[in-house]
Amino acid sequence: MRFFPRAFRRTAALVSLLGLAGFGARAQQAGDTTSVSCGPPLPRMLCVDLDGRPSVDEAAGPFTYQWQMGDGTTLTGPLITHCYKERKNYVVQLDVIVDKTGEVRRGQKYIPVNLVQQDVVDFTAAPARVRVGQPVSFASPEAQLLSCNNVQYVWDFRDGTVQQGRTAQHVFRRAGTYAVRFSMRGYGSQACISSHCVAREIVVEP
Repeated sequence: MRFFPRAFRRTAALVSLLGLAGFGARAQQAGDTTSVSCGPPLPRMLCVDLDGRPSVDEAAGPFTYQWQMGDGTTLTGPLITHCYKERKNYVVQLDVIVDKTGEVRRGQKYIPVNLVQQDVVDFTAAPARVRVGQPVSFASPEAQLLSCNNVQYVWDFRDGTVQQGRTAQHVFRRAGTYAVRFSMRGYGSQACISSHCVAREIVVEP
């Protein structure tokens, strides 16, 4: 049985995942977080499409395709879609069952799925609802711009206070809703020099 290269293609979404600069971010010039709107983080690209339909062996007859997705999930069918829960690297194993004889041809194809090599501009904030004077902790454990050097991390708390670093803690002195902005920029290409930012709302009650 032969497998043709086109038989196992990942969608353009997955391909772009590996090299898309500033994924999940709104680009802006010179790291300015005051003049350009920063949107919320975009959903992570954790889903893949795999297609085995062009793989045929006329002499053997029809097959059942069985996909081991690398996270304990098994799917069947020539065309499958799977969404992972964690941003990790996986290896998908395709086993083929010959329907006429029941023969299982294991490991007919191994497909690497790389969900780590992507730019990530995102952060966490806890708690997201506080009272005046209660501290809020901010962190960016997964944030990365892969093609950039010496990346800087800037927090704009939208109350006149700005802080740098991967983590931060802040106390709001007035009640209100603050769209806290997290910005990243580094050295390298023009895409690195431009900053990327996202925002999450913090509700401060009296």
